[in-house]
Amino acid sequence: MSDTNQLEPLVRRWGKRCALSDTDREAVLGLPVTRKSFSKDAYMVREGQRTTECTVLVRGFAYRQKLLSDGDRQIISFHIPSEFVDLQNGVLETADHNVQSLNHCEVAAVPRSALMDLADAYPAIRLAMWIDTLIDSSVFREWVVNVGRRDSRARIAHLLCELALRLERTGAGRDGIFNFPLTQEQLADATGLTAVHTNRTLQSLRRDNLIQLSNGTLRVLDWKGLCEVGDFDELYLHQQI
Repeated sequence: MSDTNQLEPLVRRWGKRCALSDTDREAVLGLPVTRKSFSKDAYMVREGQRTTECTVLVRGFAYRQKLLSDGDRQIISFHIPSEFVDLQNGVLETADHNVQSLNHCEVAAVPRSALMDLADAYPAIRLAMWIDTLIDSSVFREWVVNVGRRDSRARIAHLLCELALRLERTGAGRDGIFNFPLTQEQLADATGLTAVHTNRTLQSLRRDNLIQLSNGTLRVLDWKGLCEVGDFDELYLHQQI
């Protein structure tokens, strides 16, 4: 895959949100990019570092996280291919959280100066970038509600619904079956639960024939039932793809 072609999934996703002209599309595909690979659990961005680029995920999964002084971790979002993992760094000069690879990842790193020049020159692209960051904020708000107000079953069911829907809309799932490399520890850190509590909750969802989860694969057996348990309403994703 050529460096330019790495941005085609991003262009397709933006094009479904905004009316991009052929000139707009060519401008995005013409961005200078550096192809990078990250092994599992590698840091893509470290909190406190000066930002010089923004990163589009091409293959693999990534997550944003914050570390506490005692070493505890809170995962604050997951990301899948075609998404920026740090678009806010185009404007903010210092990273305020970490980004790590969840499994082996390939990314396209775009210089922040080139991305900002593109936004200045092309209003439709600027709008697409703005929508990206607004949807990020919407997802963060829903995660606050999830961790703060839902019980353990609802928290995990809601997160599974979100990830399944996002993967489905990128064509990454078939017949309710998805590649799912998250560990129970990562699910726990994303939902504010202990690993033991997370394990028990997953077992209860399995017993109720809502999901199957094994060997890095998630199968949703009862979508409606999982949504009911998770109090899931996709409105906050704003038809995210």
